[in-house]
Amino acid sequence: MTHSFIEVKADSHFPIQNLPYGVFQPKNGGSPRVGVAIGDFVLDLSVIEDAGLLNIPELQGKEVFKQSTLNAFMTTNRKVWSTVRTSLQKLLSSDEPTLRDNSTLRDQAFYQQKDVEMLLPVEIGDYTDFYASKEHAMNVGVMFRGKENALMPNWLNLPVGYHGRASSIVSSGTDVRRPLGQMKTSESDTPVFGPSLRFDFELEMGWFIGPGNDLGKSIPVDEAEDHIFGLVLVNDWSARDIQAWEYQPLGPFLGKNFATSISPWVVPLEALEPFRVDGPKPEVEQLPYLQQSGKGSFDIQLEVHLRGERMDSPQRICQSNFRHLYWSMAQQIAHHTVGGCNLRTGDLLASGTISGSTPESRGSLLELTWGGSEPIQMNNGEQRNWLEDGDELTLTAWCQGDGYRIGFGEVTGCILPALEYSKVQK
Repeated sequence: MTHSFIEVKADSHFPIQNLPYGVFQPKNGGSPRVGVAIGDFVLDLSVIEDAGLLNIPELQGKEVFKQSTLNAFMTTNRKVWSTVRTSLQKLLSSDEPTLRDNSTLRDQAFYQQKDVEMLLPVEIGDYTDFYASKEHAMNVGVMFRGKENALMPNWLNLPVGYHGRASSIVSSGTDVRRPLGQMKTSESDTPVFGPSLRFDFELEMGWFIGPGNDLGKSIPVDEAEDHIFGLVLVNDWSARDIQAWEYQPLGPFLGKNFATSISPWVVPLEALEPFRVDGPKPEVEQLPYLQQSGKGSFDIQLEVHLRGERMDSPQRICQSNFRHLYWSMAQQIAHHTVGGCNLRTGDLLASGTISGSTPESRGSLLELTWGGSEPIQMNNGEQRNWLEDGDELTLTAWCQGDGYRIGFGEVTGCILPALEYSKVQK
């Protein structure tokens, strides 16, 4: 196994086998630029680029790592991404002296992660959220329609999705304000206006599109992964009471559009290859455009931790796995584009809530508390039916290898109180 001259602990999310991309800004000043995570450090790729250590013809003169987003690099192709990744792994390996033995260059190129601010890594043009976990769809269906009608007739035949709001996607660490909106309560015949009382998280993964497709052309399912630059964690914050009143007949709107949080490090699809697995077996024969060859999923362990204002430490409330998703990333891309929709560099597609078959693997409070009827017991004696002001949610994920991890870091957000009504109504 390859090792880096940078010390990396066995449980670190960022060994040399990972090298996720992000956009950072030094806290002591300087412009945003692209880096990769290695252990507790960030390697400044703009410095490596200036030093001439990335001799890749397709990138010559483009300065793709002196950018405030990853878009310029993402728009190339899978071959270029792989070449850059291989070059960086060689530079960082313990037996390569070029960077290891050049103290001046090392001082310029490396930052402690604690000394940088991580920014939104991508300029996101469009955001599509899917509903790809059968267990999640079943749980929600049973709650609202009963066991016999839990799955809608279309669900096993196509990846259900909706168009989300790209402008309110924020990076990890951004506070999220409790949304206001209309709700219909059992105590009133007419809707009321106010802060959401059924505020929730959703444990999801997302993937960024590198090169897109032309309008009017589709992406074949077995070519779809060529368009995936990398993956991030996604927390699709949800106001369940606002959503319940508004969603018929066109789907979510204000119940979802106020904020979506993503992790700052984009893990290359290539880094996940050792963890590729089969997804769930299709329960009905899929139409030809959705029939994917080979293994289409990945063994990615997922966790959610909650810390309230009066709690001394976070408490794990959910454990799930990416491999539970019934529909693969490739199938979701193929379906998204089959009618001729053009995906563009920087588009974000997300999985929807990732739930498993056990109670602890349910990826939202809606499921964990079964619609608020079975509160979670917190370690300090409190209960949670729904999220409270001051609660901090942390999602994390990793693939466990033999003596190393391929991790995604964390996506964290703290809930702020809703705005005063009067400020909204004036």
